[in-house]
Amino acid sequence: MSRRSRKNVGLIGLGIIGRRVAENLRKRGFHVFVWNRTPRPVPNFVGSVAEVAELCNVIQIFVADDEALRDIIQQLSSVLTAHHVVLAHCTVAPESMQAAAEVVQRRGARFLDAPFTGSKVAAEKGELTYYVAGDDGALREARRFLEASSKEIIEFGEIGEATLIKLATNIVTAASVQAVAEALALVAKCGVPPEKFERALRGNASRSTTIEMKLPKMMDSDFEPHFSVKHMLKDLQIAERLADSLELKFPVTEAVRDVQLAEMKDGRGDEDYSCVVRRYFPDGVPSERKTEPVPETPELPLKNRPEPIEEAVAEPQPEPATVEAISAVAISETTPAEPTSATPAVTTREATESRLGFLRRLFSRGTDY
Repeated sequence: MSRRSRKNVGLIGLGIIGRRVAENLRKRGFHVFVWNRTPRPVPNFVGSVAEVAELCNVIQIFVADDEALRDIIQQLSSVLTAHHVVLAHCTVAPESMQAAAEVVQRRGARFLDAPFTGSKVAAEKGELTYYVAGDDGALREARRFLEASSKEIIEFGEIGEATLIKLATNIVTAASVQAVAEALALVAKCGVPPEKFERALRGNASRSTTIEMKLPKMMDSDFEPHFSVKHMLKDLQIAERLADSLELKFPVTEAVRDVQLAEMKDGRGDEDYSCVVRRYFPDGVPSERKTEPVPETPELPLKNRPEPIEEAVAEPQPEPATVEAISAVAISETTPAEPTSATPAVTTREATESRLGFLRRLFSRGTDY
């Protein structure tokens, strides 16, 4: 097993986000040692949480909920030292984050409250945004590891504040997707193509990154999980409990939570939370994009095109004309049939000789006049 070094980093939890963060750390040249409750065939998969701490000073935790965080911290506690920095990236109740920090700090180690925003695609691209609260020195030590999978790191104050902000942003995210589902239902049930609504939102003030990402997938009934129903429901329930403790009423959050809960009860907990649109469109959103176009015959390159078939009649080409033949036609068209009283009588022979002389002089000069 590799020795502890400054390039070592431990990662616990290989879910949708965790395994992609591990990949980005490897791309940046770090030695990543990982553990997951279910073993995975990935590099440097070790046998226990404690073994991760034995190899790495910086440990990133990507687990699902409060209970999982408490369990991991308990397994780590006996091996933590003053050299360790523990980053909790899960979205949990602020009091759970604070309790985890107390356990770590009692061992002399340092702790960062560091939830993130951004789903699977952002994790793949290394474009997560981390909300980080805790010790400044710990953040300085951990920053280079966070930068491997992020586009921004936003600092907060006391432990628990970053988690509170993450919960608040998820209220907005869940409500936005629910509002889009309802708006789609209104438009489509009134007979207007949903594509027109999609185009209108591009220039509307309510446009957001969430809507840009989720609306096309909702219209295509693509509910591959980027952020699952069960995780969104968990976050909304935490927010609701906090609101109750503060004697606040959040009717929008409660309504959105009820819809996510219904999806969970219907067996869709592992689907993306945007599947709420299916409550209005069990068979999928009617879409012009789903209509199969009539395939067009591909246009052949010019060199491969067949010659056009035409009923053409060749025009007869005149034989080369002599001066005498041309003059004969001219004479026949211009000689009066009968002499008039005002015109002296001229014989046919005289007329012919006169016109032949004229035409010979004409053709000898050319036709440039």
